[in-house]
Amino acid sequence: MAKTDTPAAETENPPRLAAFEESVTELEGLVEALESGDVSLEQALAKFERGVVLARQCQQTLKNAELRVDQLLAEGDNERIADFDPPAEGDTVG
Repeated sequence: MAKTDTPAAETENPPRLAAFEESVTELEGLVEALESGDVSLEQALAKFERGVVLARQCQQTLKNAELRVDQLLAEGDNERIADFDPPAEGDTVG
């Protein structure tokens, strides 16, 4: 069996991390396209709308990660760390 160099912590949630990274990459591409000015108004509006959706998703993912880190740090003295229960999609964290 081949040994991988990926730490276990990085493989716990690969689909979610990949989705975040892909969203950031797509968002960067949308920003570049909008900044270039080489798109029609209709295309610009569609790209902007998609960008807003991606930005909100990324922001929620980052908030969830921050909550998880805070939870781990706050419970660091306990022997057992509580399972992370992310907010339902659409819920806001504030």
